[in-house]
Amino acid sequence: MTTRGTIVEEPGNGTVEIFSLPTDETTLTDLVTAVFTDYWEHIHFGVLVQGAAWEVAAPSAPVKIGTLDGYITVDFGRWHFHLCLGEHTASGPELGRIRRCARAELYRMLRDGKPTSWGLRMFNGQDTQLMTVFLPNPWLDDTQQPLAEADWDRLQAWDAIRMRFLGLPADPLDRTATGFRH
Repeated sequence: MTTRGTIVEEPGNGTVEIFSLPTDETTLTDLVTAVFTDYWEHIHFGVLVQGAAWEVAAPSAPVKIGTLDGYITVDFGRWHFHLCLGEHTASGPELGRIRRCARAELYRMLRDGKPTSWGLRMFNGQDTQLMTVFLPNPWLDDTQQPLAEADWDRLQAWDAIRMRFLGLPADPLDRTATGFRH
């Protein structure tokens, strides 16, 4: 089994290695639930598109995660968000197809063949980004401040998610990172 993903060049992002995830509702619900219950203290999330980067930190563990009509709601008490992960019928079949997550992937940004950041991205049926989750980086602390030395334990989320959802073991390439770069 290969531990390597598909290498692509993305305008504005550079070299990105993509690991495609299944997009069935059960898998995506399990993935979102795991990310926000197991790693909420160490992740940032939002939308990362040309011209905007929302890097939100969860204020607490979710007080509730639930599903209704294809949507998952992750509720932090004072605020929450919704993602369409399954069959949404209330708005009709065409809008349901557009809204639903059609592509999900783990990714790592590469510079000179070495990882610089790790994350999860989800896109709808029109290939518009629904969300990016910035997973813990060994070169950044939980407030996104640079660390003087790598903390390789911060790759635990990446390693666990790759194993659980892709059956891929930890990759020694991840421990070759020499720093964080945008």
